Amino acid sequence: MRRIAVVTTGGDAPGMNATVRGLVRLASSKGFQVFGFRRGWEGLITSTFTPLTSRSVSGILQLGGTVLHTSRCPEFKTREGIRKAARTLTSRRVGGLVVIGGNGSFKGALELSKQTNASIVGIPASIDNDVFVTDETIGFDTAANTAVSEIDKIRDTAVSHERVFMIEVMGRERGFLALTVGLTVGAETILIPESKYQKTDIIKTIRENRIMGKRSGLIVAAEGIGDTHMLARQIQRNTKAEVRLSIIGYAQRGGSPTARSRLLASLFAEEAVELLSGAEGNRVVGLRDGVVGSISLQESCETEKELDPTLLRLAKLLAT
Repeated sequence: MRRIAVVTTGGDAPGMNATVRGLVRLASSKGFQVFGFRRGWEGLITSTFTPLTSRSVSGILQLGGTVLHTSRCPEFKTREGIRKAARTLTSRRVGGLVVIGGNGSFKGALELSKQTNASIVGIPASIDNDVFVTDETIGFDTAANTAVSEIDKIRDTAVSHERVFMIEVMGRERGFLALTVGLTVGAETILIPESKYQKTDIIKTIRENRIMGKRSGLIVAAEGIGDTHMLARQIQRNTKAEVRLSIIGYAQRGGSPTARSRLLASLFAEEAVELLSGAEGNRVVGLRDGVVGSISLQESCETEKELDPTLLRLAKLLAT
């Protein structure tokens, strides 16, 4: 196998470009030709690609987003779409494919692996941090720092106007980002999809804080908990506090990757190249207890990463 390809799929995450750079340079040093398929799975289906060299990836280390672009591709969810992608790998004589993305991307990669002889290696890059194989995904640290920076500014207004702010962060299905951000900004309440909340508990917390003289506050909520607009109005109506909602949005997915995200990008790229050099495929790389390694693609897709519930209790104790 002397020709490998790379694709960035699903939602973008800071550090994807650093991963592409590391992958290309490490693979090139071992004599591989590297191609980048453009616009995610769409590029595989349409055979849209560009050759990548050590020089062509120069200057992208610090860039957010992905120079290969990404897109949602409904066709890839069909059997024929996956077959087209597999035929592209065969026709282009691609012996190894590196998929940079999150859980959804790896589930697609698993289906593709059933239709191709190419070795597939997944590199987890997602701000959701919900990939089982790794303690931390590429881009998570950057997204968390972006959210923390914005909330620190919001706190200034909350204190000045004696208001309660509900800040919605990303996380449609999982609350890793909301929990980390809420804990590190000192939020009085953290709302995540994994833990059912009682509106009465939120109201009680705000009322008790006001009795103690604490008239401002922060509520950090993952977008997956429901209608935050309605919840903010209900809290205001039942507490008489001024409650404002702020949605940080897509800023969390962009921006220059932090040193931590860049480091993981380089470490994961090295592991991926080592796997492909040994003709090992259908693996996902990750970091466990400070050690970079890999597990099977199927195990990664079928196992849900657990969120640490003790962090919620810690956040509540620190916010009193």
